[in-house]
Amino acid sequence: MTEDVVDAIGKHYDERSPIGDELRDGQIHMWYWYDREDDATLTEAVHRMTRKVTETLGLRPGEHVLDAGCGPGETAVFLAKAYGALVTGVNVSKFELDRAAERAEAAGVHEQVSFQYGDFMALPFPDNTFDAVLALESLQNAPDLDQVISELFRVLRPGGRLSFSDFSLESGSIDDRVAKFMATLKLDRLPTLPQWLDHLRRHGFQVEEFTQCGTRVFGRKAKYVEAALARQEEIVAKFGAAAVTEFSRNHHGFFAPRKDQVGYVIVSARKPR
Repeated sequence: MTEDVVDAIGKHYDERSPIGDELRDGQIHMWYWYDREDDATLTEAVHRMTRKVTETLGLRPGEHVLDAGCGPGETAVFLAKAYGALVTGVNVSKFELDRAAERAEAAGVHEQVSFQYGDFMALPFPDNTFDAVLALESLQNAPDLDQVISELFRVLRPGGRLSFSDFSLESGSIDDRVAKFMATLKLDRLPTLPQWLDHLRRHGFQVEEFTQCGTRVFGRKAKYVEAALARQEEIVAKFGAAAVTEFSRNHHGFFAPRKDQVGYVIVSARKPR
């Protein structure tokens, strides 16, 4: 990525992540609610997604994981504590990197987990460095999806695994509603599930597992709104009314599509031995 593009993506998350971090407890990705009657909190629903994606990696103690687009660090801390993994997180948001380092220190896993500023389209690691790569809603931000997938393939050892989650197009075409959604998230593209799989295969990955769970993710956006509104006074007290109003305005377009227009995919693939 050019330096201007990297800075723009970093600024996007620097501006939006502080309140998002507060609402989701260090995991700036989507939730997973089974149905309208599911009484899981927002934090619990987001952590469900963390577990759902990371379980597909089949991690073993001591394996080295690249957390590509690591957010504010809670996922990396979870990988270290739950699986005994060594985790390297890369990100272009200075706010998220600072919070991630604080979380690792507070959790006592700072010797297992490290974070660094880095562009995952030009990773500063040798070939065959990692046993696994995790990318929770970060591939969507790559200006050149082929380039980032090629880089992830390069840094994985033979037999290494990649698991990611991301949004997908389910309506067949991009109408005004979907366009607003994409603009809000700064997305240049919104692949269908088959297109996501094609990107991986084109760069040498063997796709092993995939699922479309959009109904329980984007389709439960009303539950997110309810959860956020329930904490509105608390969030306003911490960040101020103006910041919360701006946060809400910046996310207005996210809720524009119908629930059947935007899906959510989880894909696991392997670099051949």
